[in-house]
Amino acid sequence: MASAQLWGGRFADGPSEAFQAFNDSLPFDHVLAEQDIQGSVAWADGLRQVGVITAQECQQLQQALTELWQELQQHPQQIAVAGDEDIHSFIERKLVERVGDLGKKLHTGRSRNDQVATDLRLWSRQQGQAVLKALTTLQGALTEFAAREIDTVLPGYTHLQRAQTVLFAHWALAYVEMLQRDHERLVDALERMNQSPLGCGALAGTAYPIDREQLAQQLGFHSACRNSLDAVSDRDFVLELLSTASLSMLHLSRLAEDLIFYNSGEAGFIELADDVTSGSSLMPQKKNPDALELVRGKSGRVTGALMAMTVTLKSLPLAYNKDLQEDKEGLFDALKHWRAALNISSQCLQGIRVNRERCRQAAQQGYANATELADYLVSKGVPFRQAHHQVGELVQLAIKQGKPLEQLSLSQMQQVTETIEEDVYPWLSLQSLLEKRQALGGTSPERVKEALKKHQQQQKIRVRDANLSDIDAIVGLVGHWAGAGENLPRAKDDIIHSINEFAVSEIDGNVMGCASLYIYTTGLAEIRSLGVNPQSKVKGQGRLLVEKLLRKARDLHLKRVIVLTRVPDFFEQQGFYHCSKDSLPEKVMKDCELCPRKANCDELAMEFRLL
Repeated sequence: MASAQLWGGRFADGPSEAFQAFNDSLPFDHVLAEQDIQGSVAWADGLRQVGVITAQECQQLQQALTELWQELQQHPQQIAVAGDEDIHSFIERKLVERVGDLGKKLHTGRSRNDQVATDLRLWSRQQGQAVLKALTTLQGALTEFAAREIDTVLPGYTHLQRAQTVLFAHWALAYVEMLQRDHERLVDALERMNQSPLGCGALAGTAYPIDREQLAQQLGFHSACRNSLDAVSDRDFVLELLSTASLSMLHLSRLAEDLIFYNSGEAGFIELADDVTSGSSLMPQKKNPDALELVRGKSGRVTGALMAMTVTLKSLPLAYNKDLQEDKEGLFDALKHWRAALNISSQCLQGIRVNRERCRQAAQQGYANATELADYLVSKGVPFRQAHHQVGELVQLAIKQGKPLEQLSLSQMQQVTETIEEDVYPWLSLQSLLEKRQALGGTSPERVKEALKKHQQQQKIRVRDANLSDIDAIVGLVGHWAGAGENLPRAKDDIIHSINEFAVSEIDGNVMGCASLYIYTTGLAEIRSLGVNPQSKVKGQGRLLVEKLLRKARDLHLKRVIVLTRVPDFFEQQGFYHCSKDSLPEKVMKDCELCPRKANCDELAMEFRLL
């Protein structure tokens, strides 16, 4: 039997069985055991520092908590059925069984309110990292699919009607873009929630002089929550995670729907592998896309968790209310199914067999080249609206004769408009349809290959803001390229003081490139100290570093970014234009006047204008 509740002293009678069953959360919040123990280990150290417990008592508590976690890892099934009110009660009871009354000291200055808020943030952070990996894996599966089907054509649809021809790789990369935004939203949400509520007590803060910032750092948080009422009572971080999960599941549902349709007998563009499909209990010929249908179905489940949590929070007064117990089950369920949907989607993509000939035949049907015919007429001087109407008449003619547009004779076409000449036929081929989509974001083979290459690079390279742990790597990179005469040398102290200016590129967790954005007092900004480890074989790091710093410049509302370089072709590809050094008095005064190569400088000045 479980021990009495943590709050029992105030009551003459215990809770009824009905209330206890309705109230207890251990059957689902037992998954927070690891996080509750982590927080308790840190809290014990905080109590030691303020003299509530001795160093020996602290060590005894922490050792007992560590041993308890090891036991729970070996026998996790014991928690959910233990009969305690919640995970906090369970951990405290098991601790007291180990160390006696010393275990009862641990809750000094702490409330279950700040305890559970801390546990939930720790759990969300851990699960969020696992989901980020699953998102990256699915992006990789889509990118591999795009590379595999780089030359496969596919009918593109609007209103589920064949509209224009696209490359199958273009379709796959559309979902890579969606998942990238999901990834960015999750990273942003995890960053915002990475504050520690521990030490905020029930609502008013703890009465003990605990160093909450140190406590937060000990638990891996960036900082401590700044307001105790907010810290224990708000769950906007849960809403944000559920919102991000719902959006991502919406994307997965659309991906699933596309693949279900492409796999259907009516389309026949793909065949799903046996290991993600099932059969019918009645019809032996059936091969059902159950995995994808479940992905599509579970999107509603995740969205439902978001709606439930939104309604739960909308009228809660400050501070803690028991309604907040409802923050867990929906979140636990949503993140579990989000991660599972990402993983099964990756598996589905890896086993797909594409019927390329069927895709091509479908792309040639449905008059998908009608827009090209209108563009042809425009190239002959016909206003687009008039061209649109004339092509509509030609489509009617082709339908009556049961032919595609390109099989109409020239005389038949000229019955509608004499503007059409023999040179129309190359415009109507599949190859022409694709090659003309050359604008950024289009489906031309050249553009799709460029996009694919960029995504392949991004999946290998992580570009982020630098931090102090990167100092040695940055010093090494700057020193190498300064020694080669490509960059100005910078002292280690200067780099440390300027660390907020730097971005780095990471490959497999190792810093392989760096660059900084220096801002002059006039508001002019300069990209400096750009360099990549010459031993790195992963291409594209320099471009991604420049893109990162240009985004930072936009966020800072800067108008103009300059660079002095000996590789102008590289910066031209990033959108920089040549300019005169005379237009850069800030740079000349700061560095050029002191440069030993001033008299025979071979660097070219370039600028990027930010609107």
